[in-house]
Amino acid sequence: MKSSSYSPEAGPVPLQPSDAFLRRRHAIDASIRIVLFVAAALSVFVTFGILYVLLSESLKFFTQVSIIDFLTDTQWTPVFEEKHFGIMTLLSGTLMTTAIALVVAVPAGTVLALYLSEFAKPRLRETVKPFLELIAGVPTVAFGYFALLFLTPIFQSFIPGLARFNLLVSGVVIGIMILPYIVSMSEDAMRAVPDSLREGAYALGFTRLQTGLKVVTPAALSGVTAAYLLGMSRAVGETMVVAIAAGQQARIATNPLEGAATITSYIVQLSMGDLPHDSIAYQTIFAAGLTLFALTFSFNLFAFWLRKRYREAY
Repeated sequence: MKSSSYSPEAGPVPLQPSDAFLRRRHAIDASIRIVLFVAAALSVFVTFGILYVLLSESLKFFTQVSIIDFLTDTQWTPVFEEKHFGIMTLLSGTLMTTAIALVVAVPAGTVLALYLSEFAKPRLRETVKPFLELIAGVPTVAFGYFALLFLTPIFQSFIPGLARFNLLVSGVVIGIMILPYIVSMSEDAMRAVPDSLREGAYALGFTRLQTGLKVVTPAALSGVTAAYLLGMSRAVGETMVVAIAAGQQARIATNPLEGAATITSYIVQLSMGDLPHDSIAYQTIFAAGLTLFALTFSFNLFAFWLRKRYREAY
Protein backbone atom coordinates (compact mmCIF):
# COMPACT_ATOMS: atom_id res chain seq x y z
CA MET A 1 0.00 0.00 0.00
CA LYS A 2 1.28 3.53 -0.95
CA SER A 3 2.46 5.50 2.07
CA SER A 4 0.80 8.82 2.92
CA SER A 5 2.62 12.14 2.57
CA TYR A 6 1.74 13.01 6.17
CA SER A 7 3.54 11.76 9.24
CA PRO A 8 2.93 12.84 12.82
CA GLU A 9 6.63 13.55 13.33
CA ALA A 10 7.33 15.62 10.19
CA GLY A 11 3.90 17.21 9.81
CA PRO A 12 2.20 18.03 6.49
CA VAL A 13 4.35 18.52 3.43
CA PRO A 14 4.24 22.23 2.43
CA LEU A 15 2.55 22.95 -0.87
CA GLN A 16 4.75 24.34 -3.63
CA PRO A 17 3.49 27.46 -5.45
CA SER A 18 2.41 26.83 -8.99
CA ASP A 19 4.32 28.14 -12.01
CA ALA A 20 1.45 30.48 -12.86
CA PHE A 21 1.59 32.00 -9.39
CA LEU A 22 5.36 32.49 -9.61
CA ARG A 23 5.08 34.13 -13.02
CA ARG A 24 2.37 36.46 -11.77
CA ARG A 25 4.41 37.41 -8.72
CA HIS A 26 7.51 38.13 -10.81
CA ALA A 27 5.42 40.25 -13.18
CA ILE A 28 4.03 42.28 -10.27
CA ASP A 29 7.53 42.76 -8.81
CA ALA A 30 8.88 43.90 -12.16
CA SER A 31 5.97 46.33 -12.61
CA ILE A 32 6.54 47.85 -9.17
CA ARG A 33 10.26 48.27 -9.89
CA ILE A 34 9.47 50.05 -13.16
CA VAL A 35 6.95 52.37 -11.51
CA LEU A 36 9.35 53.26 -8.70
CA PHE A 37 12.20 53.82 -11.15
CA VAL A 38 10.05 56.11 -13.30
CA ALA A 39 8.99 58.09 -10.22
CA ALA A 40 12.60 58.51 -9.08
CA ALA A 41 13.78 59.39 -12.59
CA LEU A 42 10.96 61.92 -12.96
CA SER A 43 11.95 63.70 -9.75
CA VAL A 44 15.56 63.89 -10.92
CA PHE A 45 14.46 65.11 -14.35
CA VAL A 46 12.28 67.85 -12.82
CA THR A 47 15.15 68.97 -10.59
CA PHE A 48 17.57 69.21 -13.50
CA GLY A 49 14.89 70.98 -15.55
CA ILE A 50 14.48 73.63 -12.86
CA LEU A 51 18.23 74.03 -12.58
CA TYR A 52 18.58 74.35 -16.35
CA VAL A 53 15.97 77.11 -16.53
CA LEU A 54 17.57 79.02 -13.66
CA LEU A 55 21.08 78.72 -15.09
CA SER A 56 20.18 79.53 -18.68
CA GLU A 57 18.24 82.68 -17.75
CA SER A 58 20.74 83.74 -15.09
CA LEU A 59 23.64 83.52 -17.53
CA LYS A 60 21.89 86.13 -19.70
CA PHE A 61 21.65 88.35 -16.63
CA PHE A 62 25.30 87.93 -15.65
CA THR A 63 26.47 88.84 -19.15
CA GLN A 64 25.15 92.34 -18.41
CA VAL A 65 25.78 92.60 -14.66
CA SER A 66 29.04 91.82 -12.92
CA ILE A 67 28.77 89.03 -10.38
CA ILE A 68 30.92 91.12 -8.03
CA ASP A 69 28.40 93.97 -8.16
CA PHE A 70 25.63 91.42 -7.73
CA LEU A 71 27.18 90.17 -4.50
CA THR A 72 28.51 93.44 -3.05
CA ASP A 73 26.12 96.23 -4.07
CA THR A 74 23.86 97.40 -1.24
CA GLN A 75 20.95 98.59 -3.41
CA TRP A 76 18.38 96.66 -5.41
CA THR A 77 16.53 98.81 -7.95
CA PRO A 78 16.19 96.76 -11.17
CA VAL A 79 13.05 98.57 -12.36
CA PHE A 80 14.26 102.10 -11.62
CA GLU A 81 15.99 104.42 -14.06
CA GLU A 82 19.21 104.15 -12.05
CA LYS A 83 19.55 100.39 -11.81
CA HIS A 84 21.33 98.54 -9.01
CA PHE A 85 21.50 94.78 -8.55
CA GLY A 86 22.75 94.07 -5.03
CA ILE A 87 21.33 90.73 -3.98
CA MET A 88 22.51 91.27 -0.40
CA THR A 89 19.59 93.66 0.00
CA LEU A 90 17.10 90.83 -0.53
CA LEU A 91 19.28 88.22 1.12
CA SER A 92 19.46 90.20 4.36
CA GLY A 93 15.66 90.21 4.67
CA THR A 94 15.54 86.49 3.94
CA LEU A 95 18.18 85.68 6.55
CA MET A 96 16.55 87.98 9.12
CA THR A 97 13.17 86.25 8.90
CA THR A 98 14.87 82.85 8.90
CA ALA A 99 16.85 83.69 12.04
CA ILE A 100 13.71 84.86 13.85
CA ALA A 101 11.88 81.71 12.76
CA LEU A 102 14.67 79.49 14.10
CA VAL A 103 14.73 81.38 17.41
CA VAL A 104 11.04 80.52 17.76
CA ALA A 105 11.00 76.99 16.32
CA VAL A 106 14.26 75.40 17.54
CA PRO A 107 13.75 75.73 21.32
CA ALA A 108 10.02 75.02 21.16
CA GLY A 109 10.48 72.14 18.74
CA THR A 110 13.25 70.53 20.77
CA VAL A 111 11.35 70.76 24.05
CA LEU A 112 8.16 69.43 22.49
CA ALA A 113 9.98 66.59 20.75
CA LEU A 114 11.71 65.64 24.01
CA TYR A 115 8.38 65.69 25.84
CA LEU A 116 6.66 63.52 23.23
CA SER A 117 9.56 61.09 23.15
CA GLU A 118 10.31 60.70 26.85
CA PHE A 119 7.39 61.93 28.94
CA ALA A 120 4.12 61.73 27.00
CA LYS A 121 1.91 58.68 27.27
CA PRO A 122 1.40 56.76 24.01
CA ARG A 123 -2.22 57.89 23.62
CA LEU A 124 -1.28 61.55 24.14
CA ARG A 125 1.66 61.25 21.76
CA GLU A 126 -0.46 59.70 19.04
CA THR A 127 -2.96 62.54 19.48
CA VAL A 128 -0.61 65.53 19.66
CA LYS A 129 1.77 64.54 16.88
CA PRO A 130 -0.85 64.27 14.09
CA PHE A 131 -2.39 67.53 15.30
CA LEU A 132 0.99 69.26 14.95
CA GLU A 133 1.51 67.78 11.52
CA LEU A 134 -1.84 69.25 10.45
CA ILE A 135 -0.24 72.68 10.76
CA ALA A 136 1.95 71.79 7.79
CA GLY A 137 -1.20 71.37 5.71
CA VAL A 138 -2.53 74.87 6.35
CA PRO A 139 -2.14 77.08 3.24
CA THR A 140 0.67 79.59 3.62
CA VAL A 141 -1.64 82.36 2.40
CA ALA A 142 -3.73 81.81 5.52
CA PHE A 143 -0.60 82.14 7.65
CA GLY A 144 0.27 85.37 5.85
CA TYR A 145 -3.06 87.02 6.60
CA PHE A 146 -2.94 85.59 10.14
CA ALA A 147 0.35 87.43 10.61
CA LEU A 148 -0.84 90.69 9.04
CA LEU A 149 -4.37 90.97 10.44
CA PHE A 150 -4.18 89.15 13.76
CA LEU A 151 -0.67 88.95 15.19
CA THR A 152 0.65 92.32 14.00
CA PRO A 153 -2.00 94.39 15.87
CA ILE A 154 -1.32 92.33 19.02
CA PHE A 155 2.44 92.88 18.75
CA GLN A 156 1.92 96.59 18.05
CA SER A 157 0.06 96.94 21.34
CA PHE A 158 3.20 96.19 23.39
CA ILE A 159 6.09 96.87 20.96
CA PRO A 160 6.40 100.61 20.24
CA GLY A 161 7.47 101.50 16.71
CA LEU A 162 6.46 98.20 15.14
CA ALA A 163 5.50 98.87 11.53
CA ARG A 164 2.42 97.31 10.00
CA PHE A 165 4.63 95.40 7.57
CA ASN A 166 7.59 94.03 9.50
CA LEU A 167 10.04 91.15 9.64
CA LEU A 168 9.45 90.28 13.30
CA VAL A 169 5.89 88.96 13.01
CA SER A 170 6.70 87.32 9.67
CA GLY A 171 9.59 85.45 11.28
CA VAL A 172 7.44 84.37 14.24
CA VAL A 173 4.75 82.98 11.95
CA ILE A 174 7.31 81.18 9.81
CA GLY A 175 8.68 79.67 13.03
CA ILE A 176 5.20 78.35 13.79
CA MET A 177 5.02 76.94 10.26
CA ILE A 178 8.29 75.01 10.48
CA LEU A 179 7.59 73.75 14.01
CA PRO A 180 5.90 70.50 12.82
CA TYR A 181 8.93 69.59 10.69
CA ILE A 182 11.34 70.05 13.58
CA VAL A 183 9.12 68.28 16.12
CA SER A 184 8.35 65.31 13.88
CA MET A 185 11.91 64.63 12.74
CA SER A 186 13.45 65.29 16.16
CA GLU A 187 10.94 63.04 17.91
CA ASP A 188 11.58 60.25 15.40
CA ALA A 189 15.33 60.57 15.99
CA MET A 190 14.89 60.46 19.77
CA ARG A 191 12.52 57.49 19.61
CA ALA A 192 15.13 55.62 17.55
CA VAL A 193 17.58 55.71 20.46
CA PRO A 194 17.72 52.18 21.96
CA ASP A 195 15.99 51.64 25.29
CA SER A 196 19.17 50.03 26.61
CA LEU A 197 20.76 53.49 26.83
CA ARG A 198 17.81 54.79 28.83
CA GLU A 199 17.86 51.76 31.13
CA GLY A 200 21.59 52.21 31.70
CA ALA A 201 21.02 55.86 32.63
CA TYR A 202 18.22 54.93 35.04
CA ALA A 203 20.49 52.31 36.60
CA LEU A 204 23.06 55.03 37.28
CA GLY A 205 20.46 57.11 39.07
CA PHE A 206 19.54 59.56 36.31
CA THR A 207 16.10 61.10 36.41
CA ARG A 208 13.90 61.01 33.32
CA LEU A 209 14.78 64.64 32.51
CA GLN A 210 18.52 64.01 32.94
CA THR A 211 18.23 60.94 30.73
CA GLY A 212 16.49 62.93 28.03
CA LEU A 213 18.95 65.82 28.12
CA LYS A 214 22.25 63.97 28.71
CA VAL A 215 21.67 60.62 27.00
CA VAL A 216 18.82 60.66 24.48
CA THR A 217 19.43 64.10 22.94
CA PRO A 218 23.19 63.60 22.38
CA ALA A 219 22.53 60.14 20.95
CA ALA A 220 19.98 61.59 18.51
CA LEU A 221 22.05 64.69 17.74
CA SER A 222 22.52 63.97 14.02
CA GLY A 223 18.79 63.55 13.40
CA VAL A 224 17.88 66.56 15.55
CA THR A 225 20.41 68.78 13.78
CA ALA A 226 19.16 67.59 10.40
CA ALA A 227 15.65 68.60 11.51
CA TYR A 228 16.94 72.09 12.33
CA LEU A 229 18.56 72.46 8.92
CA LEU A 230 15.48 71.15 7.14
CA GLY A 231 13.39 73.70 8.99
CA MET A 232 15.90 76.38 8.03
CA SER A 233 15.61 75.45 4.36
CA ARG A 234 11.83 75.58 4.66
CA ALA A 235 12.01 79.02 6.28
CA VAL A 236 14.36 80.40 3.61
CA GLY A 237 12.01 79.34 0.83
CA GLU A 238 8.78 80.58 2.42
CA THR A 239 6.95 82.92 0.04
CA MET A 240 3.42 83.99 0.89
CA VAL A 241 3.96 84.96 4.54
CA VAL A 242 6.74 87.40 3.69
CA ALA A 243 4.98 88.58 0.53
CA ILE A 244 1.90 89.54 2.58
CA ALA A 245 3.27 90.57 5.98
CA ALA A 246 6.94 91.56 5.57
CA GLY A 247 6.61 94.39 3.05
CA GLN A 248 8.14 95.04 -0.37
CA GLN A 249 10.81 97.64 0.40
CA ALA A 250 14.16 96.46 -0.93
CA ARG A 251 16.67 97.60 1.68
CA ILE A 252 19.27 96.11 3.98
CA ALA A 253 17.35 94.54 6.84
CA THR A 254 18.90 95.73 10.11
CA ASN A 255 15.76 96.32 12.17
CA PRO A 256 13.20 93.51 12.49
CA LEU A 257 10.55 96.03 13.55
CA GLU A 258 10.50 97.43 10.02
CA GLY A 259 9.54 95.86 6.73
CA ALA A 260 11.93 94.68 4.05
CA ALA A 261 11.80 92.61 0.90
CA THR A 262 13.02 89.03 0.75
CA ILE A 263 14.09 87.00 -2.26
CA THR A 264 10.79 85.15 -2.48
CA SER A 265 8.63 88.25 -2.00
CA TYR A 266 10.57 90.03 -4.75
CA ILE A 267 9.99 87.12 -7.13
CA VAL A 268 6.26 87.24 -6.39
CA GLN A 269 6.16 91.01 -6.81
CA LEU A 270 7.84 91.06 -10.22
CA SER A 271 6.13 87.94 -11.49
CA MET A 272 2.77 89.69 -11.20
CA GLY A 273 3.95 92.70 -13.22
CA ASP A 274 4.09 93.23 -16.96
CA LEU A 275 7.75 92.91 -17.83
CA PRO A 276 9.23 92.16 -21.25
CA HIS A 277 10.75 88.70 -21.22
CA ASP A 278 14.04 89.90 -22.65
CA SER A 279 14.47 92.78 -20.20
CA ILE A 280 17.12 92.71 -17.52
CA ALA A 281 14.48 93.30 -14.84
CA TYR A 282 12.76 90.08 -15.89
CA GLN A 283 16.06 88.19 -15.78
CA THR A 284 16.64 89.29 -12.18
CA ILE A 285 13.83 86.92 -11.19
CA PHE A 286 15.95 83.96 -12.26
CA ALA A 287 19.14 85.37 -10.75
CA ALA A 288 17.37 85.76 -7.42
CA GLY A 289 15.85 82.30 -7.78
CA LEU A 290 19.28 80.80 -8.49
CA THR A 291 20.62 82.46 -5.33
CA LEU A 292 17.77 80.98 -3.32
CA PHE A 293 18.33 77.55 -4.90
CA ALA A 294 22.04 77.66 -4.05
CA LEU A 295 21.28 78.69 -0.46
CA THR A 296 18.74 75.96 0.23
CA PHE A 297 20.81 73.35 -1.62
CA SER A 298 23.85 74.16 0.52
CA PHE A 299 21.74 73.78 3.68
CA ASN A 300 20.48 70.39 2.52
CA LEU A 301 23.99 69.21 1.65
CA PHE A 302 25.27 70.32 5.04
CA ALA A 303 22.41 68.50 6.75
CA PHE A 304 23.19 65.32 4.77
CA TRP A 305 26.90 65.55 5.67
CA LEU A 306 26.16 66.27 9.30
CA ARG A 307 23.78 63.35 9.60
CA LYS A 308 26.26 61.01 7.93
CA ARG A 309 29.19 62.29 9.98
CA TYR A 310 27.63 62.14 13.44
CA ARG A 311 25.03 59.41 13.00
CA GLU A 312 25.22 56.77 15.71
CA ALA A 313 24.72 53.14 14.64
CA TYR A 314 23.26 50.90 17.36
